Amino acid sequence: MAETAILVSGSTHVAVQGITTSAGRNYTKLMLEYGTKVVGGVSPGHGGEEVHGVPVFNTVRECQEHHPDLKASALWVPPRHARDAVMEAVNAGIRVIVLTTQGVPVHDILAMRRRAWERGLTLLGGNTLGVISPGRSLLGMLPKVAFRPGHIGIVSRSGIITYYIANTLDLTGLGVSTSVVLGGDIFTGCTYEEILRRFEEDPDTSAVVLAGQPGGAHEENAVGFIKNMKKPLVAYITGVHFPLERWEAPCLPPVQWPAPTGANKVAAFREAGIPVADTLMDIPRLLKKSMKKQ
Repeated sequence: MAETAILVSGSTHVAVQGITTSAGRNYTKLMLEYGTKVVGGVSPGHGGEEVHGVPVFNTVRECQEHHPDLKASALWVPPRHARDAVMEAVNAGIRVIVLTTQGVPVHDILAMRRRAWERGLTLLGGNTLGVISPGRSLLGMLPKVAFRPGHIGIVSRSGIITYYIANTLDLTGLGVSTSVVLGGDIFTGCTYEEILRRFEEDPDTSAVVLAGQPGGAHEENAVGFIKNMKKPLVAYITGVHFPLERWEAPCLPPVQWPAPTGANKVAAFREAGIPVADTLMDIPRLLKKSMKKQ
């Protein structure tokens, strides 16, 4: 297993913004226990305190002054503070920013996404469980028990589906190089294509699983890039038979035609010649079949 990985590795220095919140404290402990190098926390007005032995600073810049190798940040902050916290990390040049907060206003996430893209930074979320490179680093709150080291990359909008897929790979003798959760809201800070491009260039990733769900056009927008990928990719779309009228925001955009159902997404992938798994257990079978052709 290589030391390096896409987005985070065992040597990545991490900050936790909102470390003094209840969730911030709990998931800082989780990340530390996993081996993530959490070097500092950020919580305005709490500078000089400690959380699980991690020093707390008032600003990201202050944390950066003490830890110049700081490259990533995970955020547990209320929705009303999410924009300011993310912009603070972006302005400090933090390369990977994980916004776990759900319910961030749409205009705020669009402003964050634009600023991150302009700076060449990666913003996951809002409403994400984060990213994990098994055996190396965890940034966020994915359950470590579901992930074992291997060479399959996973990118998904849903955290729950992500660890179901990871567990299925584990049960069938496969493992994960890195698993990335983009986030379940209508708009996210990062696209499938951005992560797929990283997997395509990653020497530790042999094949990729893309998991999608009804709502938005995220998956269809990635089809053009996937068709030109050299590495095998298997898609898995949830909610194919779920009635569209039962879906509620944030899953559905206000206006889109044809309706962004799971069935439409499956059709788009299959028309492009991309294998689609009907069940979780189809995923490892299709992966092994695709990798044999390489």
